[in-house]
This record gives sequence, C-alpha cells and structure tokens, in this order.
Amino acid sequence: MKRKVAAVVSYAGSAFSGWQKQANAHSVQAEIEIALTRLTGEKIRVIGAGRTDAGVHAKGQVCSFYVPDFWETTKLSRALNANIAPDVRIMRIIPVDDSFDARRSALWREYVYFIWMGNVCVPHLRQMVWQNPRPWDFHAVEQCCRLFEGKHDFSAFCKASELPQNSIREIFRMTFRRKGSLAFFRIKGNAYLTNMVRIMIGSINLVAIGKKEPDWIKALLTGKPRTDGGPTAPAKGLFLWRIGYDTFTS
Repeated sequence: MKRKVAAVVSYAGSAFSGWQKQANAHSVQAEIEIALTRLTGEKIRVIGAGRTDAGVHAKGQVCSFYVPDFWETTKLSRALNANIAPDVRIMRIIPVDDSFDARRSALWREYVYFIWMGNVCVPHLRQMVWQNPRPWDFHAVEQCCRLFEGKHDFSAFCKASELPQNSIREIFRMTFRRKGSLAFFRIKGNAYLTNMVRIMIGSINLVAIGKKEPDWIKALLTGKPRTDGGPTAPAKGLFLWRIGYDTFTS
C-alpha cells in the first residue's frame, strides 16, 4: 500500500540546473527521486509546485509523491536528508489526500528577491544576492511595486521562447524593503511565467536608476512584447519563499 505525502524542500540553487529533471544536468527533482529510489527500491515520480531556473534558490518549495505507507513522515525526512546532497534539505513531510497536487493545488506562491546595495558584498552572501551598488530612487521603486499589483498581461516579462497562449497573471502584493545594504522585494501571486520575477526586477532597476519612468512599467503591463521589457536580473538573488495551500503553508 502507498500513500501520498508533500515535502517542503529548501535548496541552494547555485549547485543545480534548476528544479526540473533534465538530461545530462544536475537538478533538485532528480536528486530527490534518486534518493527515494535508493530508500524504497522503487522508481518514484516527484511533482514540484514550481519550476525554478538554474541558480534560483528555494526556502519553501513543495513537492508531492507516493511512498510505501510504512514510512513514518519524520523517519522518511531524516532518511532522505541522509541520502541527498547537503545543498538540498527536506524541512518537513506532510501527509496529504490523493487529490493533492503540489503544483495544481497551490493557491499562491511567494518569491523574495535579494539585492546587496553596498560597494562591497560580504562573501557569505555572494551567491544569494544581486550585488547592485547603483543609487536607486526608492520612491520610484515603490511606485513600480504598486503598478505590478493586480491582474495584468505579463507578456513583456516572460522569456520569449516560452510565452504561453494565456499570459495573464495576478500579483496579489509586491513590496520593497531595505535595511542597510541589504534590500529585498517580496512578490506574492497566483502563478508566474518563465523568468517573470527576474524580468520584473531587471525592469524596475531601469526605473530606479533613472533610465525609465514608472509609466513605462504601466505600459509594459498592457501586453507589450518581451523585446520592449527590461533585462533579466541574475538568478542568484531569487528565492521561492513560500507556497500556500488549503491545509498548510510551506
């Protein structure tokens, strides 16, 4: 007999080609699936809540899969952590209904993007932040955050080769905070396009340094093409922070 569980997963994305399993590449999904096969002797497919790009980190990624029902959740979590790379940790495992799907059952996803605004970055954070010491207009940045909130056509904020037929997405809340040299954006929405958050941050940077006006962001959200948008910010500053479901939050 088998039962379905959900695992909350944290990982440092610098060591991986992304979440999704790929041929001839080191992915987080493959790391977990290999460990599950080692523990159970079976090939177990893991479904992730979101596909993070190469170099993107996660504090609260969620995946779901079936395991033999004799595996108690705490014991399974310890066993998996003993069999996967130290850059990946299973934070907890939660029993879920058979109808649960890590991706389709998610109500919202929250990303955090970290920027180091000092001229010198402490080495411990080097792979976790975008070092960007250019002076910013913080009032303009906050204006941009408010413009992104709501339901818009995010075509200009999607990798052109992966633009879906429906590019409408909703951002519930977007905020910007700074403490000393460390600044961060917090973005909570229902779903995201490929590279969407990183292009949002790259575009805001152009407004923040005075190369564009906030109204430029407003115009982009009417369905402009990717070529009209700003650059893609580095992957290393981005974290998949939390995911919300009916019964738990990662």
